[in-house]
Amino acid sequence: MTDLILTQIAEGVATVILNRPEAMNALSKALRHRLYEVMTQLDANDDVRAIVLTGAGTRAFTAGLDLKELGSEEGALGAANAEGADQNPVKAIEHCRKPVIGAINGVAITGGFEVALACDVLIASTNARFADTHARVGIVPGWGLSQKLSRMIGISRAKELSFTGNFLDAETAERWGLVNRVVAPEELLRVAQRIACDMASIDPEFLATYKQLIDEGYAASFGDGLGIEHKLSSAANAAVSPEEVEARRAAVQERGRTQG
Repeated sequence: MTDLILTQIAEGVATVILNRPEAMNALSKALRHRLYEVMTQLDANDDVRAIVLTGAGTRAFTAGLDLKELGSEEGALGAANAEGADQNPVKAIEHCRKPVIGAINGVAITGGFEVALACDVLIASTNARFADTHARVGIVPGWGLSQKLSRMIGISRAKELSFTGNFLDAETAERWGLVNRVVAPEELLRVAQRIACDMASIDPEFLATYKQLIDEGYAASFGDGLGIEHKLSSAANAAVSPEEVEARRAAVQERGRTQG
């Protein structure tokens, strides 16, 4: 039986591939559960410091929930909206303490769009397209899209996408600030893995703390976010010695020279 998730680990980076290309990597119940298992294992694996998430093939990152399964199984939609991370792929990703880079190789539709938004950074192929078709299917989003999208690209643009169900191409997604950059399909994994390697070179404990700080602040008001930062920085920075700062400063300068 073909594994629904393919995983490759190299240089501290795990590349996770949703592997149902014949179904546009649709999020069946089995695939959602397998993603939870894989993300949990990678989160606990000290050899992995960053993760790249992508889809098999060139057509789709993921087309979202498996509508054939939803239409044939009683209670399938309710299970998909369950609180547990073993059924909710967004929570499976967000519970991971390590940075997750979404390498969007094709369409990311509805639930697939929500999975993309769960990633910390998005790199898109020129083949990538995004669509929120919740309104057209008659399903209310349950994995965060209705709240996240407007915060990322602005409320008017989010309403345009959600109220029309129209596709957003990769170049416009970059211009709107949804994706960090757009690259040729053959360059997608290389670029995403290179960025992941850069992240993997940071102390993993510090990186996990910094990710949590940003995420908690993002979910709060601006004022509360500043309070969260102040509390954490006051405690953490007091424990850093001048010698450590000097050693790291020299390393940062040297790295900057190599980057040109």
